[in-house]
Amino acid sequence: MIIAIAAGVRFLQYRNKSGTRRAVYETSLRLAPLAKKSGALFFVNDHADIAAAVDADGVHLGQDDLPIEHARKLLGKKKRIGISTHSREQAMAAEAAGADYIGFGPIFATTTKDAGQVQGCAGITLIRQVVSIPVIAIGGITHEKVQDVIRAGADGVAVISAILSAPDIGRASETMIERIEHIEAEHQRGTDNA
Repeated sequence: MIIAIAAGVRFLQYRNKSGTRRAVYETSLRLAPLAKKSGALFFVNDHADIAAAVDADGVHLGQDDLPIEHARKLLGKKKRIGISTHSREQAMAAEAAGADYIGFGPIFATTTKDAGQVQGCAGITLIRQVVSIPVIAIGGITHEKVQDVIRAGADGVAVISAILSAPDIGRASETMIERIEHIEAEHQRGTDNA
């Protein structure tokens, strides 16, 4: 995590599907202040109560986790809540329930989680038309594909393998950020010239 933060990553999510709730809490308790000290946002995956207990910046929920309105009661209005969505209907329901952002995907095939049918970049474009909150693309995002994902309308990307499987985590993080910033600059130039 410290290597990724040093490379410029500003949004971190702690995801541990196999650990006990106690282990998730104890690790989150150590990670939250490190992220805060570095100016990065720290989210706990799945567990709104643990996010509240460690003073995380928010929680990222799955479709089978605590409903958004109940997570909001635990976290309050100042914390952020995101939720993974896999269809137009889920994305619209998440926004209506008060999500601050949605994760949408899987955009490409992934071995990190089983999240259903691959959506492709066209799926991002469709979702972008029906929600106004930020859309974070999830699933199989690589350095080679990230620019297509941002061009399709994603506000950001959730990445695991492309960074953690790299021989140099810091350089992999920097490269991903550089490619996203290149597309954002390209978009800004297009807006300025319009």
